[in-house]
Order: sequence, then structure tokens, then C-alpha cells
Amino acid sequence: MRKLYLSKKNRKILGVCAGIAETYDIDPAVVRLATVFLFLATAIIPVLVTYILGWIFLPEKPAG
Repeated sequence: MRKLYLSKKNRKILGVCAGIAETYDIDPAVVRLATVFLFLATAIIPVLVTYILGWIFLPEKPAG
């Protein structure tokens, strides 16, 4: 079972998008572009709240 973590090595802002990309073996740029698209499509607030909640509740990836 895959566990979602914040990325330590590939983060640009908080590591949420990079953590999703690492978990599902996707290019982080694709996840970031999808996030930007969702920001614009939903008037920013719902995705921003979800992104911040992800940053607060997701643990950092352990070393190793």
C-alpha cells in the first residue's frame, strides 16, 4: 500500500505536489500544472485550502 508523504528533495513551495508525484510515479511538472489549472478553474480558494490542509496533515517522507 502506498503512503502519501511531503517530498523533501523535489519541493518547490511546500512539497505537496512533489509528494503526490513521487507516490504515483508521475512527473512532478504534470501534477503542478494540474494544480495550477485547478486553481484557475475553481476560483483558487478550494484548491488553496486543500493544498494547505495537505501541507499541514501530510507527514514528511522519512529518510531512506
